Amino acid sequence: MSVAAGAFLVFAASQVGTPGPANMALMATGARFGFKAALPFVAGVALGKQLIIWPIGFGLMGLAMSFPWLFLALKYISAAYIIWLAWKVANLRLNTKAEAKAPGFAAGLIVHPLNPKAWAMIVGGFTAFVEPGTPTLEATAVIAACLLACQLVLHPIWTFAGHKIAQTVAGTPAETYLMWTLAALTVASVLFVLFAGARI
Repeated sequence: MSVAAGAFLVFAASQVGTPGPANMALMATGARFGFKAALPFVAGVALGKQLIIWPIGFGLMGLAMSFPWLFLALKYISAAYIIWLAWKVANLRLNTKAEAKAPGFAAGLIVHPLNPKAWAMIVGGFTAFVEPGTPTLEATAVIAACLLACQLVLHPIWTFAGHKIAQTVAGTPAETYLMWTLAALTVASVLFVLFAGARI
């Protein structure tokens, strides 16, 4: 009974580092307002995910004890959603438009609770990388720590690079190749979850 922390960390990095509502917002904020002005927003986005990890963890782990089949079903439903999201990402185009005033900590805090990708990512993490029977606190703490570590590294990178990415890629042929590559990485991470993640 344990959590495959190393494998989940790889999965988490691939998910946190690829495009989604949060990273698009971070990139746009960095592009429009600059890195320093966007830092409160970055902090809010990173901490906001914790608001859903813990309730999901305690609820899912409790359900898994009574209904193991539900645990497995959620694994495939989450994977299917992320693959669908990857298709959306492949056809997404960079957008650097933002509000007139830089969003702050509170605005960042609600990004992940309203982000379907975050919910699917967290559910996928619990269902694919946590063995049924693992203590709820242990499972939730490991998932929360891994995701926070990835966010603290990758969210600022998205924000800092936002302006440069927008300037050099948006509106060029390279933009299409970039988005398709990132989408392919997302699908690869899902396949890893389904067929290898739980065994590593």
